[in-house]
Order: sequence, then C-alpha cells, then structure tokens
Amino acid sequence: MTTQALATNRTESLQPHAIALLRIALGVMTLAHGLMKVFLFTVPGTVGYFESLGLPGGLAYLTILAEVGGGMALILGLFTRWVSLALVPVLIGAAWVHLGNGWVFSNEGGGWEFPVFWAIALLVQAGLGSGSLTVNRRLA
Repeated sequence: MTTQALATNRTESLQPHAIALLRIALGVMTLAHGLMKVFLFTVPGTVGYFESLGLPGGLAYLTILAEVGGGMALILGLFTRWVSLALVPVLIGAAWVHLGNGWVFSNEGGGWEFPVFWAIALLVQAGLGSGSLTVNRRLA
C-alpha cells in the first residue's frame, strides 16, 4: 500500500469521529442554552424577555423546546441533518436580537458573531450528517 493510500485510509477512518465530535459539541451547546433559559432565566423570565423584544411570548416556549430537544437529538445523533437545519432559524433570531450590540459577543449585551458562526456550524453539520457514535444509524 502506498503512503498516499495509507494517509487517505487514515483520514477516512477519522472523519466519522470528527463529524460526531462537531455534532456532540453543537448538541451540548444547544442543550446548555435551552437549560439556561429554564433554570437560570426561568421560563417566565424568558417569556418576558421575548415579549420585551416585541416577540410573541409563545416563541420563547418554542425556542426552549427547540434548544432542549434539538440539543438532545444532536447529542444522540437522531435526525441530525433535519435537527441541524431546524435550529438555524433559532440562531438567526439570536443574531437579530444581538445585531445592535455590534460584532463581538463580548460587547455589552453580546454581539452577533457567535450566533452567526453557530448557525454556519449547524449548516455544515447538516451537510456532513451524523458521523459515528449515534444511538440509531437509521434515524441519523
């Protein structure tokens, strides 16, 4: 076997694990943000914040459900492509909320670069699929 063939084989054997690492990291981040809305800000507090932005309070419940459920699904590798795509509008909404605060997320009130990067990472995940370490390959 040639050196190039060995390198290609090694890369191909690591790729599913790299894809899974991205998926699990995105899932943990998404789940953490959803649970933060439940336990730190509280559900009523999150609803009030959404309403203070001029958004319907019901959208807060949908956002929490998307983040908690979507985060768990990504961690488990369930419906990865669809879940990743479904979470993109949540991050676009977050970018919209932080748009007036400037680019850097460390600005007061948080900037918009983090949610935009996160949305792009979710689009990449949707293109890559689940990778390895899924609960059920048929549901990946």
